[in-house]
This record gives sequence, structure tokens and C-alpha cells, in this order.
Amino acid sequence: MLILMISALLVAFSGWLGNKAYTNSNRKMYLFTLISAHIQLLLGLFLYFVSPNVNFDMAVSMKDSTLRYWTVEHIIMMIIAVVLITIGHSKSKKKLNDIAKHKTVAVFYSLAFIIVIAAILMSGRGLLTMTH
Repeated sequence: MLILMISALLVAFSGWLGNKAYTNSNRKMYLFTLISAHIQLLLGLFLYFVSPNVNFDMAVSMKDSTLRYWTVEHIIMMIIAVVLITIGHSKSKKKLNDIAKHKTVAVFYSLAFIIVIAAILMSGRGLLTMTH
């Protein structure tokens, strides 16, 4: 998902700042990024409910920074990021001007990207690590 987000951001900023036409390949890139974000969210929700790092006893979770992060902070940040991607994609489709389409994707996907990176870094793991 990160690779698609970075690619989509490069395309969006290039289109916006370079005054480029909004092409079918741009639309597909943005759509694939949206789809990958939704798939990632579904996988994350599954893991949320089976993870030993999540504790649904909030009195316990809020006292432990690791439990609090995985139980509350990570999921909220990732949901917000997916919502921003979804809103950005939806709003861009309604724009009539090609530059406005690119700009809308660039702004909303950038906000989502910042949140995703912040959430990953808050975990204490590196950006590309798979284990805890």
C-alpha cells in the first residue's frame, strides 16, 4: 500500500504542479491506491480482533503505552487515513478541471500518507519491518 500511495502522490503532484491532463492511467493509479487501502484496512481489522497486542479492557489498555497504541491509537489513525483516501478519491471524481482532480488527490492522499507514516513510526518499529 505504501508503494502505491507514494506512486499516486508522485503522479498527483506531477499532474497538479505540472498542469498535466488527467488520464485514464491516473484514474487507475488513484483507484488502485484506494482499493489497496481498503484491503489493508480489512486485513488490519481482522488482525485487530485476533492480536495479542490488543486488549479490550480499556482500563488496562490505557495504563500501558503499548496496549494503548495497538488498541486505540493505531486503529484510529489508520481508519482516518483510509477515510481521507476515500474522500480524496470521491471528491476528485466530481471535479471538472483536470488540475483540480490532481490537486484534490494530492491534498487528501498526502494527509493520509502523513498519518500512516506517523502511525507506523509511533509503533516503535521501522517503516518496512514486519515483526514486532
